[in-house]
Amino acid sequence: MKRRPLPLALLLLIPLSLLASGCSGASPAASSGGSGGGTDGKGSVVLNVGDQKGGAEAVLRAAGELDDLDYRIRWSTFTSGPPLLEAVNAKAVDIGSVGNTPPVFAAGADSKVTVVAATHGDTSGETVLVPEDSKLKRTEDLKGRSVAVAQGSSAHYQLVASLRKAGLELGDVKVTYLQPADALAAFTGGKVDAWAVWDPYTSQVLTAKQGRVLTDGRGVVNGLNFQVAAPGALADKGKSAAIGDYLKRLRRAENWVYEHPEEWAEVWAKDTGLPYEVALAAVKRTYGTRMSVAVDKEAVASEQEIADTFAELKLVPRRFDFADYVDTRFNKGLPPSTTEGRGYEEGS
Repeated sequence: MKRRPLPLALLLLIPLSLLASGCSGASPAASSGGSGGGTDGKGSVVLNVGDQKGGAEAVLRAAGELDDLDYRIRWSTFTSGPPLLEAVNAKAVDIGSVGNTPPVFAAGADSKVTVVAATHGDTSGETVLVPEDSKLKRTEDLKGRSVAVAQGSSAHYQLVASLRKAGLELGDVKVTYLQPADALAAFTGGKVDAWAVWDPYTSQVLTAKQGRVLTDGRGVVNGLNFQVAAPGALADKGKSAAIGDYLKRLRRAENWVYEHPEEWAEVWAKDTGLPYEVALAAVKRTYGTRMSVAVDKEAVASEQEIADTFAELKLVPRRFDFADYVDTRFNKGLPPSTTEGRGYEEGS
């Protein structure tokens, strides 16, 4: 049955929890810790996994990867990456998935966290959006204009990098720091000229025909997401083995999502309350393109650039070596972090 695009009023109902993957600046809700989740598997080893709504648990279950665990996974759900990493630092969580910016802020605060795995995907969902009827045509046109962005988020870095590529600095635009829900209202209400954001908000705005892409993250940002573990869990033989198995299951689940985008979009929409049309667009534009890659020197160098940028902007309290927060033991057999992400043919 053909589905009609949903009106913006319904699209505004997208839950904040699933939108936080790109965000490293905590929203008001992000100060809360993980909520209690269920347990899967059997055995004496318990792996405490931090998750977000519509995240690892949902995709592993949909892909059938939780059916034969010989260790237990105890799930905790968080509103975004920063509180999840706070729990890793506090040893309440053994491992969890976040975007490319939360580890920078955690490391900048000298948290006890270790990046152990990475995925790379298409960055066309990381965008600077303008209204459909905007006169702005190029990134250079943003000079003197107002741009909404979540402070300290991956979109914040993408905005800085995009401006620099166009010969501008952050000070050349009027930055309005807003969390996504407020930014969406400001953008659709004509209160700002542009909005730097990530998927699924990009897909939300494009699906509702409320805006168009001025520029995106291709060639500007690294397209990486990370699994971040607690050093204590990595030092434990049983938990380290469980982490290795867990990462392999996630890789198989990534392949399942790529091969079953419509099925995953249905599950994701049901789990999060995200409209199906937006979910499917975001899967094909961003989430379904992700594939596991090595946490190699190129990935570390790319994250170091983000860290240095935020330190220069005084949003990270100190300069540090990102490599000090990386463990490469699970890299074996994985392609380089710069491997071109897979994508869907137009119309598929």
